[in-house]
Amino acid sequence: MWDILKAVLFGIVEGITEWLPISSTGHLILLEEFVHFENVSENFFEMFEVVIQLGAILAVVVLFFKRIWPFCGRGSGYRESGPLAYIKPDVMTLWFKILVSCIPAAVIGILFDDALDALFYHWYVVAAALILFGVAFLVVENWNKKRTPKVTNLSELSFQAALFIGAFQLLAAVFPGTSRSGATIVGALLIGIARPVAAEFTFFLAIPVMFGASLLKLVKFGLDFSGTELAALAAGMAAAFLVSAVVIKFLLSYIKKHDFKIFGWYRIVLGALVFVYFLCFR
Repeated sequence: MWDILKAVLFGIVEGITEWLPISSTGHLILLEEFVHFENVSENFFEMFEVVIQLGAILAVVVLFFKRIWPFCGRGSGYRESGPLAYIKPDVMTLWFKILVSCIPAAVIGILFDDALDALFYHWYVVAAALILFGVAFLVVENWNKKRTPKVTNLSELSFQAALFIGAFQLLAAVFPGTSRSGATIVGALLIGIARPVAAEFTFFLAIPVMFGASLLKLVKFGLDFSGTELAALAAGMAAAFLVSAVVIKFLLSYIKKHDFKIFGWYRIVLGALVFVYFLCFR
């Protein structure tokens, strides 16, 4: 029972920090210091931290299903005949852009996943990334003050812009603590994409990225779960789903009137706390 409650806590933290640009890894690495599972293997826990993201992904799918489902019934306002009558061309184009944006991180992740974890999954890398990208948010937002966004709708996003955002996502794949959403939002803001569009594209981009990362971890772990492990995984995913649904709605509402500076300051403070904790209390 305690392991299941701990899994719920991890799911709550994942649901909050996956979508806000403040680094889920940075928060989870701190949570690991104080909350430990008792009846699961170390290999399971490594897989668990990644696979609970599936709950967060499901929240995006549910909230935006009508906007991201590329198929439709005949007579839905699209083509009236032929095999393409059942396809929404604008949504299909969006998915092609998402896939283009996924290419850099997918290639590096498949080829070097374990090597990157061994090299960079350390508290000092996480703390440094938290601070550096916190500063990046402040710099980019100050630079954007007098600029008018060039892209104010997802349909205006070009394939070149999608690939550029994907290159920034690669930073998050290599350096834990960068924040996948944080990296992609910074990249999008740099090339003149409006905050709401940057946030939405980040949400949609998470679907194949997080699904792929979770599938990779599941394949490596196998399907040999104990009853406790299965219950913990299900509880963590459920908590991540419910919290993610609330946080996504909050963020979309927040950025209509505010910039991302508060998240930049938060990252800097959290990164400093990580440094202090590990240097002074470990």
